[in-house]
Formats: sequence, C-alpha cells, structure tokens
Amino acid sequence: MPDASRDVPVHSSPAVAANAEGDEIEVLESIDVLPVAPEDQWKSLFDKFDSESSGFISTERFRDLLAAHGSELDPHKLEVLLALADGNADGKICYQDFVNLVRMSNKRSNSFRRAILQGSRQLKGAGALGEEVGLGLSQRLVRHIAYETLPREIDRKWYFDSYTCCPPPWLILAITIAEVAVFMYYGLQLDRWVLQVSSPHFLRGPLPYHPKLRIQAWRYLSYAFMHTGIEHLGLNMAMQLLVGVPLEMVHGALRIGLVYVCGVLAGSLAVSVTDMTAPVVGSSGGVYALVSAHLANVVMNWSGMKCQFKLFRMAMALVCMSVEFGRAVWLRFYPPAFPPCPNPSFVAHLGGVMVGLTLGVVVLQNYEQRLQEQSLFWIFFSVYLLFVLCAVFWNIFAYSLLDVRLPPTL
Repeated sequence: MPDASRDVPVHSSPAVAANAEGDEIEVLESIDVLPVAPEDQWKSLFDKFDSESSGFISTERFRDLLAAHGSELDPHKLEVLLALADGNADGKICYQDFVNLVRMSNKRSNSFRRAILQGSRQLKGAGALGEEVGLGLSQRLVRHIAYETLPREIDRKWYFDSYTCCPPPWLILAITIAEVAVFMYYGLQLDRWVLQVSSPHFLRGPLPYHPKLRIQAWRYLSYAFMHTGIEHLGLNMAMQLLVGVPLEMVHGALRIGLVYVCGVLAGSLAVSVTDMTAPVVGSSGGVYALVSAHLANVVMNWSGMKCQFKLFRMAMALVCMSVEFGRAVWLRFYPPAFPPCPNPSFVAHLGGVMVGLTLGVVVLQNYEQRLQEQSLFWIFFSVYLLFVLCAVFWNIFAYSLLDVRLPPTL
C-alpha cells in the first residue's frame, strides 16, 4: 500500500485560524481541518489497522493517524478532533465518521467551528470524562451534571474544564425561595396549608391571575409565586429544583430564565384564551417548559446521553408530570367552594409544554453557541411573539365581543 503521507497536499492549519480574529470564521468553511488524501488511501489505512471489525479502528490508532498526517496541529487541537470523531465515546471510529469529519465542511456544527477557533483552550485529559479518577465531591457533581444534560463528549469535557460555579445557579433557587416565602405568608394569613384555594380570601391578593383583573398586566407573571396548597407547591418545587438547577449550571441563568418566563407567560395567556372564566396560580407553566425541553432533548439525543438509568428516570419524570397535571384537572372540575368562581385552570401546564418543546429545545441543543445565529431559534421565537400578540388582542376585544360573564373576585 502506498504511503498515505507522501505527496499529500496540506492545507492551512486551523492553528493559524485559532489566533485570527473571530470574523474570519468563514475561512474555515473552505479549509479542510486535516490534510486531504485520496479516499482509497484512507480506507486502506482503516482496513489495515482493523481487518476484524468491519472498518473500525481504535481511538489510539486514529490518534496516530492525526499525529502523522496533521503535524501542523498543536496537541490540544488533535484532542479536539479526536473527541469530535469519537462522539459517542465508545473508543472506536469508523471510516464514515472520518469522512463526515473531513469532507462535510458545509455541515459542520457550530461546536466544531468553536472547537477550532478556541484552539487555545486546553482539554484536561484525552480519555472520556467518565474515566477520570481522583475527583473531589464538587468535581464529581459537575461531571454528573455534564452527563445529565449534554449529549456530546466534547461539550461535556469543555463544561467540566471551564465550570467555576461563578456565578452559582441563583435564578431557580431564588424563584423557589420566593415561592416558599409567599406560600408561608398565605398559609399563616389564611390558617390553611392544604387546598388554600378553598379559602374565600385566596384570590383577593395582588399575585394570582383572575380574568376580571386581567387589565393588571403583572398578574400574567406573578401568579407563578402562588400555589393552591402544599401538595401543589411540593410537586412543582421538586421538579423545578431537580431539573432547573442542573440546566442553569450548564446553560446559565439568562437562557434558563428565558425559557422559564416564556413558559409562565404562555401559561396565563393560554388560560385567558381557552379557559376564559378561570383564574390561574402556580409555577407549572415555567416548570413544565423546563422539564419538557429537557426530556425532549434527551429523547432527541438518546444515544449520546450517558446518564445512568435514563429510561427509568424519564419514566419517573413523566409520572410526576402526569400526577401534577391530573391533580390540576381534578381540581379544575371539582365543585368550587365559592361558586360561581371556578377553581384554577390546568391549561397553563399545556402552555408551558408547548414552549418547552419548541423554544426550550432549541435553547438546550445549542450549548455555548449564540442563539441569535440559530435560524430555528428565531422561527420559534417569532411564533411565540405572534402568539403573545394575538393573545393580547384577544384579551382586549374577545371578552366584550363574546359577552363572557366573568366570576367575581370574592
């Protein structure tokens, strides 16, 4: 077999691009990261190294190929390429994986471009993140969260390498503390901890959404801090902390806050359009936006997600969501304690799910990538803004046009 390294044209190394300005990223689109060799030569190399595994070679053999044919690349960039090629971290690379890595420049992900442009960023260790030993408790926690939320090994390594807990995941914790404080206040004021909604003073406060007070715009968001009882708060708080805090640690408060607030607002607006006479309380819109986005991200990247017992844990998450949603449906149609005012609506849950399956999925799938550069983000965000605009006009004109009889605020 002819030597694959002889007479091989070598293109510009990304080591040069790593020190260039960020606006020169277009140049990388037309540059092969590895030297180009005839496909039959590369195929022969793969077949030679592993004739018993149908075209697979080990990552160590592929490392030797990178070192031999990509001599202009500095060592940490070789590690980046190795991690990208072995995306599922199984220690094997097939010929097609290599072809996709080298030739499909027009389909390279933003993570790939970021890997090359940020070539100065060191990767600690060549093996899979899960194989690292001697980690402290906090490092093991960060590694666990990386495997819980990120489907790509290179992203998990980068997150583990760069996470400093500064700032800490403050947003979800602050929202949870505020919800508990509001619940304690109303619990003491109403002298009721279970089914607080059955108290005649529950809906008189400044926080819950009530259709007769819909002119007070803050209620479309503030209703999330009130809950119908300890059973409602407990389920929402558990899902909010178990899912929201890890997501905030990975994606940051700004992105997770965007998904959460959009879910809360979509929940109240969905109620005002579809369940026009019902009030709304609870953070289920925001919680369901986060949980459904995370579950959808896990399903869409099932083979890449390396979290333990993921099928069982998904089933438990769905059970918790179903129990909470079932409780809300039962309460909505249960005879109200003070007719004609109905019990709080359950439609806010569905509004949150819709936000999570659209806007939330796009946010979670683009780790450390600029959302403003993602066309799908702008499509879903535009649809969301259109929904908000239509719901606002509905609230202004529909109630009077349809002559809806609104219940009193008690």
